[in-house]
Amino acid sequence: MLNKPITYIKGVSLARAELLYSELGIKTCNDLLHLFPFRYIDKTQFYTINQLQQNTSEVQIVGKITSVKEVKQKRGSRLVATFSDATGTMELVWFKGAKWIKDSLKINTPYVIYGKLNWFNSVANMPHPEMELVADYKKKLQTAMQPVYSSTEKLTNKGISQKVMRLMLKNLLDQSYRNIEETFSVPFMQEHNLIGKKEALLNIHFPKNQELLAKAQYRLKFEELFFIQLQLLMKKLINKDKIKGFVFEQVGEQFNNFYNNHLPFNLTNAQKRVLKEIRKDVASGAQMNRLLQGDVGSGKTIVALLTMLLAIDNGYQATIVAPTEILAIQHFNGISELLKNTDIKVDLLTGSTKTKKRREIHEALENGTLNILIGTHAILEDKVQFKNLGIAIIDEQHRFGVAQRRKLWEKNPRGAVHILVMTATPIPRTLAMSVYGDLDVSVIDELPAGRKPVKTVHRFDSNRLAVFKFIRDEIEKGRQIYIVYPLIQESEAMDYKDLMDGYESILREFPLPKYQISIVHGQMKPADKDYEMERFVKGETQIMVATTVIEVGVNVPNASVMIIESAERFGLSQLHQLRGRVGRGAEQSYCILMSRYELSSDAKTRLKTMVETSDGFKIAEVDLQLRGPGNLMGTQQSGVLNLKIADVVKDSGILYEARKVAIDLLKEDPNLSKQYNNSILKRYLQLQKNSEIWGNIS
Repeated sequence: MLNKPITYIKGVSLARAELLYSELGIKTCNDLLHLFPFRYIDKTQFYTINQLQQNTSEVQIVGKITSVKEVKQKRGSRLVATFSDATGTMELVWFKGAKWIKDSLKINTPYVIYGKLNWFNSVANMPHPEMELVADYKKKLQTAMQPVYSSTEKLTNKGISQKVMRLMLKNLLDQSYRNIEETFSVPFMQEHNLIGKKEALLNIHFPKNQELLAKAQYRLKFEELFFIQLQLLMKKLINKDKIKGFVFEQVGEQFNNFYNNHLPFNLTNAQKRVLKEIRKDVASGAQMNRLLQGDVGSGKTIVALLTMLLAIDNGYQATIVAPTEILAIQHFNGISELLKNTDIKVDLLTGSTKTKKRREIHEALENGTLNILIGTHAILEDKVQFKNLGIAIIDEQHRFGVAQRRKLWEKNPRGAVHILVMTATPIPRTLAMSVYGDLDVSVIDELPAGRKPVKTVHRFDSNRLAVFKFIRDEIEKGRQIYIVYPLIQESEAMDYKDLMDGYESILREFPLPKYQISIVHGQMKPADKDYEMERFVKGETQIMVATTVIEVGVNVPNASVMIIESAERFGLSQLHQLRGRVGRGAEQSYCILMSRYELSSDAKTRLKTMVETSDGFKIAEVDLQLRGPGNLMGTQQSGVLNLKIADVVKDSGILYEARKVAIDLLKEDPNLSKQYNNSILKRYLQLQKNSEIWGNIS
């Protein structure tokens, strides 16, 4: 029954079914059953007319209609009924459908009415009330709390009101209640304090009271999160079991030579721990799928390089794929510099690489003389063939889609290429568990020795002169300054400082020839952009005025001040990334957030968070609370968590519990073959069949 089209429900015509599908994506009875209410109208309280207050918004009253009249007005007429109970009288008013409503009203018959009150000369009236005969009300499934469902203007205009939605769900439950299958065994539900599936679905739509509603919500949220975790954990087990990765058995000459003779600084304990985790993965015989998280400047690149040297020592090639040309060039320059005294060959492939150079790279890759290829999406093209690729490192994971990662796997037909995914955008634990739950996660949570945390302050535009004085003082000390703007051209709709305007005012404050200023934005030609960046990197200019193109890319240890104009317009992760551009040298660095005086509450929270903490994970948690998981993950990943009732932020406690239960269950019964897990296995197999996305994540 539940897999049948919704036309099987009493009262759902073909036209209604088409409308529900086009507006809400509801096709089957099961889809409708899992359209959960987003709020409830509590109709447990009844008022008498003499109890009504001017501030009462929605009320419910029992009484009788004693008279009805039509009142002419400029356009058409309105219908007015006198409604009374034992304590007084009030008016009910309809501005539309007067004739139809008048014919349907029963005089001197008890009604339950519900709606918002209007007041005129201290007399209450209720426009367009919800009405039901007391006799019908008593027969109904719901007697207390009424569900409110997501809807659209089109649905309401076509007559699918909340009342109609409730009726459809009542009919569906009447028809299909006995067909609802339980997904957990009785002992499992008792152990984890869960009510049954039938009871939960009945009480999510028509709760008898607050307590039953809470139990129903907990059961359904737990189930949703449990099966997501189960799928991710099973995928991880299958990967480790079935997908064979290349074995990097030895820690050889290249690794040891670099580690002992060319490593520019001692590794932090966090870097050593992560390296140990990676070495264990690549020696295990299973394919590595690891997510490496670490704030800007925490030293992920060195860990990536040492991992690539492990591959090279075992006869394999390595690649790093970055989302932008700027970032690819930065990786190439940094790694080439680190390897300059070794015989390891490194090259760069981006969209701008000339045809002749491309041919050379292709040839060197195929004959195995090129050890490390660094580049952008250009590496994913089919014509880029490696002789023996062993590891692929993806930087800034959230910018790559699922299909692109798969292409890297397939670059070596002899087996599964190890995958190391790096991100400087800290992923909150709740999200990491839900979206990357099939990956092993490593975190570099320690900055290299000698790094001082960046001091962050918030200043209003009125403090600008003091900020300019501070910039002059820092330049006197030999430091360099970033000034970042959100817009390139003035937008009439937004009264924000735009880049060119700001550039001119900075030129006035810091005149030539004493001061040199670079300007960089997204509409410049790449060659001009590179020239300006190069001047700043070499220290020929003291101030870099830019848009967010510098969010990833430039590494200038001498730059010690980051000024972010109109900081209220940036998201938290962007602010955090921008701040990460300074604090790369041994000197004290500063981040100054400039904003106008009037700020929204979200903007205040973002700026306050930036001032109070430099912990990327705390910042990411706040960002997740402000923006929700869909926005935080970007379009490639947002469809992954198509949750019907749970919320990974608000329900993080249930998420942790569900993951723990799933882990314990799989430890005890990895194949779900024991009889008491039959119903769980059945549901898991249904989800696997219906959901392609899980097979593709990471």
